[in-house]
Amino acid sequence: MRTEPPLPEACADNGRTPASEHAFRLLCRAAAVTVAGFLLAVFVVLAVNAAPALAAFGPGFLTTQVWNPVTERFGAVAPIFGTLITSLIAMLVGVPLAVGSALFLTEICPHRLRTSLIVGVELLAAVPSIIYGMWGLLVFAPFLANHVQPFLIDRLGPLPLLGALFQGPPFGIGTLTAGLILGLMVLPFIASVACQVFFAIDPFLREAAYGVGATTWEVCRNVLMPQGRAGLLGASMLGLGRALGETMAVTFVIGNAHRVSASLFAPGTTISASLANEFTEAVGDLYLSSLQALGLILFVITFVVLALARLMLRHIEKGDAR
Repeated sequence: MRTEPPLPEACADNGRTPASEHAFRLLCRAAAVTVAGFLLAVFVVLAVNAAPALAAFGPGFLTTQVWNPVTERFGAVAPIFGTLITSLIAMLVGVPLAVGSALFLTEICPHRLRTSLIVGVELLAAVPSIIYGMWGLLVFAPFLANHVQPFLIDRLGPLPLLGALFQGPPFGIGTLTAGLILGLMVLPFIASVACQVFFAIDPFLREAAYGVGATTWEVCRNVLMPQGRAGLLGASMLGLGRALGETMAVTFVIGNAHRVSASLFAPGTTISASLANEFTEAVGDLYLSSLQALGLILFVITFVVLALARLMLRHIEKGDAR
């Protein structure tokens, strides 16, 4: 006759919740409220400090390109445009390379090298951003100016529409360089999480696919990618959050020019780079308020992006549950 194991004393207390459980729930609730309180406090402080600039310029603050501290005329178009474009380039470069690296490390790499390479990828995430910026300015930007950008100008510049992205003098620094540096920076974050996602997939699914004759490519495409899509989306959003708020590396290589250009080779700026360059030397209440309005815009952009990512994850999870 089968007997059930005895319940722990804490669970067998006639259905009553022990005091330790009440304390644990209160601590968890307090932690959640504290985090939400900090988030709300940051938003309130930014909103209050940004109010003078938003009141002075109105909706034009979001549609004006002029940024002139002398005449106290400020517009956020150039920093917003630079932030979005560099982040887009970073994701276009970083996500495919990171997912490909994770697939190699989990499915193809020899076992003797796998641990060392995974540790190396994780160590890349620990490199300070200023190191990426110095390397980008001293090594990567000259390489682009001397070899890559002239080639792109000659081959793609004459094309209609698309050619506008690859015209202008090859400065080396600019929006494209900043986006590529950001792509290299977010790559280890996405790759590390993607490796854990692929390792967490049930190995019996792999074995079943290989057992019916599937190739490695077919296993990756038809098993690993669909099973890990929620985790891969989360990893991508982690990288996007890093790209949106990155400061020092972008400041080194983007050129720090408050203007919008169709060319990816032209200098530009981002919200975080503008704050880093100008906050300490801002003179006047309207100037400071405009910079903090940029911070508020970055806060809202990041919050919206992460909220949309959460909604997408919930949709994917509902689809998997069905």
